[in-house]
Amino acid sequence: MRSTSRLATVLLASALAVGAAGPVFAAADHSHDAGAMTLTLDHGRKWPTDESLRTGMSGIRTAMAAALEPIHKNTLPAARYGELAAAIETQVERIVKNCKLPDAADAQLHIVLAQIHEGVEGMKGAERQAGAVKVVTALDAYGKHFDDTGWKPLAH
Repeated sequence: MRSTSRLATVLLASALAVGAAGPVFAAADHSHDAGAMTLTLDHGRKWPTDESLRTGMSGIRTAMAAALEPIHKNTLPAARYGELAAAIETQVERIVKNCKLPDAADAQLHIVLAQIHEGVEGMKGAERQAGAVKVVTALDAYGKHFDDTGWKPLAH
């Protein structure tokens, strides 16, 4: 199982590598509340994506979609939440490692990734269902703010 600090380190290192993203992610790291940061559009347009981002976000969406019904019914076992969290962490690590976006788009992406990270932490702990809701909310935000023509919102 991946450690919490490993994912946080990967996200923080990636954010600091991009000058514009550093302050945005630093605020998320200290407050632990991605909801306090505001996603914006790029002058009314969605932010660009690349193949690795689209693939990773699609992987997260697919994993969440498969578990959505038992999450809603509060019947998903704790062990399955842990497996789901690990699968999402793997996708996020791939996104951070391979995604190449312009600085401003990357800064916006890190807001989404910070919310996903918070959700994953909840899913691994006592706030499993609330954590899953954070991940779904982050996926919805991604679809509304990033240009991913194949994106389909989760029906929830």
